[in-house]
Amino acid sequence: MDQPFDVLSCLPQDGTVGTLVGRAWVPGERGPSPVVVREDGVYDLSRSAPTMASLLEADDPLRVMRPLKLDRRLGSVEELLRNSFVDQRDAGSPWLLAPIDLQAIKAAGVTFASSLVERVVEEQCRGDPGRAAAVREGLIAEIGTDLAEVRPGSDEAAKLKSALAAHGLWSQYLEVGIGPDAEVFTKSQPMSAVGFGAEIGLHPKSVWNNPEPEVVLVVNARGNVVGATLGNDVNLRDFEGRSALLLGKAKDNNASCAIGPFIRLFDETYDIDKVRAEELTINVTGLDGYTLDEVSSMKKISRDVLDLVSQTINSSHQYPDGLVLFVGTMFAPTKDRDHPGEGFTHKVGDSVAIHSSGLGTLVNRVNRSDHVAPWEFGTLALMRNLRERGLL
Repeated sequence: MDQPFDVLSCLPQDGTVGTLVGRAWVPGERGPSPVVVREDGVYDLSRSAPTMASLLEADDPLRVMRPLKLDRRLGSVEELLRNSFVDQRDAGSPWLLAPIDLQAIKAAGVTFASSLVERVVEEQCRGDPGRAAAVREGLIAEIGTDLAEVRPGSDEAAKLKSALAAHGLWSQYLEVGIGPDAEVFTKSQPMSAVGFGAEIGLHPKSVWNNPEPEVVLVVNARGNVVGATLGNDVNLRDFEGRSALLLGKAKDNNASCAIGPFIRLFDETYDIDKVRAEELTINVTGLDGYTLDEVSSMKKISRDVLDLVSQTINSSHQYPDGLVLFVGTMFAPTKDRDHPGEGFTHKVGDSVAIHSSGLGTLVNRVNRSDHVAPWEFGTLALMRNLRERGLL
C-alpha cells in the first residue's frame, strides 16, 4: 500500500498524550492481544485484560490501566502502524487489528440532513446511478426547506411530514431522518471488523457504492460511552436503493466494516464534547488518478450522539459485552468519476483515508469482498486461543 504520509500522522494531533488502546495480532501467541499506546511503544495488556471487552467493561478502565506493569513491548507505534498495511506485512511481527472484539457492531443511519437527501435519491433511483442527478435536483426543488434546520421528532418535523406526504414525497428515509425514532441497524458481527491498513470489501455485484467516514462511539454494557474511534461504514448504494430490505446485504459483507486505528478512552484530554466538535476529512485516491476530498462535521449532526446511544441500548435492548455505534455521516459523494451525472463509486485499488484531529487516521485499500482475506478468526477461535495462552 502506497504511503504518501508519515504513518505517525495517523495518530491524533496531540500524539500519545491521550489514552489510546487497541488490539494487535501477536504472531508468537498465534492470536490477538489488547494493547495500550505509550510514547515509547505499544504494550501488550493481555495478562491483565485478555479481551478489549473485559477492559472496557471495567467500572473505570483508566484506573485499571494506571497501575499495570508494562513489560511486554510489541514494538514502536510506527513499527506496528507500518506493519499493518496488508500488502507489505511481515507476518513474523505484530500488526494492528480493529480495536474491538466481543462488542456488538451497530450503526445509526440518516443522522445528517445532507445524507438524508442522498438516501431519498437512492430510493427514488431504485439503485440506478444514471438517474441520480435529475432525481436530486427535482427532490431539492420540491422539498423547498433546509432539512438541517428541522429537529427530528419535533412538531415542525411532524408538520413537514404531513406536507410531504400530501405531495407524495414521503420516504422511509425521511421517517428516520426527521421522525422521532432513529435508524439503528447491525452493521457487522463481533470479531468481523477489519483494522488500520487492511483491505475493505465491496460486493462483486455492486456498481454504485461509497465509503462512509464516521465517528464510532465505544459503549459499555451499562450504556456509558467510554471512548471513541473512527470507522468506515462501507455502503452499497445500488443494493439499498433497490430495496431497504436489502440493507443487510448493502452493509454487511466480508471486510465491509473498518474501525481504528485506536480507541481513544475518555479522560482529561478527550470527552464527549470533543466528539461533538470533531471534523472528519476523507480522501479517496484511485489508481486511475481520481481524487476525492470531503469534510463531514459532527457539528451538523441532526440528533445528539447520546440520544443515538440511548435509542440503541436501553430497557428494551441490552448488550452484555458492550457495543460500538457508528453515528452516521454527512458524507454522500456526488462528484462524478466516470460519467456525468452518475457521481462517485469505488474502484478496486482505491486508497481511503479518514482523519480527525482527535482520533487520528484510518487508512484502508478497496478490494472485492470475495477477494480480500476471508474472515476465519471468530469468537470461538478467540476463546480457544486465550485458553491455550492460559488467559482464561
